[in-house]
Amino acid sequence: MAPPASRLAAALLLAWLSLPELLVSFAHALPRPGDPHRPLILPLSKAPRDSSSSASSSSCSRERDHHRRRLLGSELPRSPSARMRLYDDLLSNGYYTTRLAIGTPPQEFALIVDTGSTVTYVPCSNCQRCGKHQDPRFQPQLSSTYQPVKCNAHCSCDDARKQCTYQRRYAEMSSSTGMLGNDLVSFGNESELTPQRAVFGCEIVETGDLFSQRADGIMGLGRGYLSIVNQLVEKHVIDNSFSLCYGGMGMGGGAMILGSIVPPTGMVFSHSDPHRSPYYNIELKEIHVAGEPLKLTPSIFDGRHGTVLDSGTTFAYLPAKAFLAFRDAVTENVRSLRKIPGPDPKFQDVCFAGAGWDISRLSEVFPKVDMVFGDKQKLSLSPENYLFKHTKVPGAYCLGIFQNENDETTLLGGILVRNMLVTYDREKNKLGFWKTNCSELWKRLQDTGSPTPAPLVPQKHNNTSAISPSIAPSGLTPNSFPGKKSNFCKHLYALSCFCTLSILPE
Repeated sequence: MAPPASRLAAALLLAWLSLPELLVSFAHALPRPGDPHRPLILPLSKAPRDSSSSASSSSCSRERDHHRRRLLGSELPRSPSARMRLYDDLLSNGYYTTRLAIGTPPQEFALIVDTGSTVTYVPCSNCQRCGKHQDPRFQPQLSSTYQPVKCNAHCSCDDARKQCTYQRRYAEMSSSTGMLGNDLVSFGNESELTPQRAVFGCEIVETGDLFSQRADGIMGLGRGYLSIVNQLVEKHVIDNSFSLCYGGMGMGGGAMILGSIVPPTGMVFSHSDPHRSPYYNIELKEIHVAGEPLKLTPSIFDGRHGTVLDSGTTFAYLPAKAFLAFRDAVTENVRSLRKIPGPDPKFQDVCFAGAGWDISRLSEVFPKVDMVFGDKQKLSLSPENYLFKHTKVPGAYCLGIFQNENDETTLLGGILVRNMLVTYDREKNKLGFWKTNCSELWKRLQDTGSPTPAPLVPQKHNNTSAISPSIAPSGLTPNSFPGKKSNFCKHLYALSCFCTLSILPE
């Protein structure tokens, strides 16, 4: 369903998008690590087994060896990667989090992974108004490596004119305000990347949903000099790329890789124009439902800010004409199902009963949806990429794509890329999509002792029913209402925030 805050956020989204984000780079870059590290090699392919045919087995082995040689050959110039596990669930929690440690000794935090934000921030120990979150607040005085970012002519400063400050304001009017600090950031035991110095925000005041959320803060992965990705790239410790893989319906969890990977065979790419907007966009031209293109002109997906992909947004939002065409086409293809009201009578959610419990068989009931990019490459979506479970009627599902009211921007959230490896190749200005089982991907990333890349094969039916949702290590229970996102609008529209901060070398 689409609760009040998210719909309000959708209405307010682009009013804030037009506000510029003032970000000035700091020039302190650590030297490249002295010890060369080999990058993380993802397990991207597997030749099929056929125990009844030795010739077939030999052929498959040769194919696998050839592919492995290609991977090994392409890895040589690459930098180390940080591989990190994702926790929580998109529709139970409204977001995915990862664990990031700051300081010496490390203090751990659960941070929302957000490609629409450019600042990473956590609650500070001296916060005047911060909510009760998953972990204790950051205590700068306990970190031997912490340094404040000193006030200078190029940043907003505190009242004492000693330290740079930041402010983030979001579409639904929540906000984060605090001081900028510099400390060692650690990426977990599974990462090849050693701890690196980075600038982050230490919160003094939280308002709105930021105050009430369970997660500690935000990990900003957007385009901007204070983005954690930008900072690592500027230090030459990772390549200018990262990847996210969100767990599927009823599964949660997933994986994140900071740094480049070898694109798997079959990955579909779209150009992403950094000059079109400061956000990660794609060139969407057509949408097909059950093989039939919607009767729309390509320009409808290029209105105002174009088509934006934001990992912090829960659902997807289309311009009015595109949404109505999509809704009608899906409804036309599920005549055997019964149309029912949504979980909340205050909203006109489009829901269908009678589809059954088995998520892996939804594709037998609901139509396939294809997105066609500017170069005619086609990304095929499973039902889990545009549906969410009805919270009151077993075996019923609702459309997770809504109308972007009063705006012509197409906003694609996390639901659209569940169980899909998404590579944000900033170096080549393109985004790649590859359907796979994201929880299985994380398990295989952990298996580093194998002499050859472990197999990773996209699941035919994407059966995730046997895998329980992954929750953050604190053991806190997720929110009670899967699909309810009223507490997470500022992440859904983090790309629309206003920021008043900048820094230069001390």
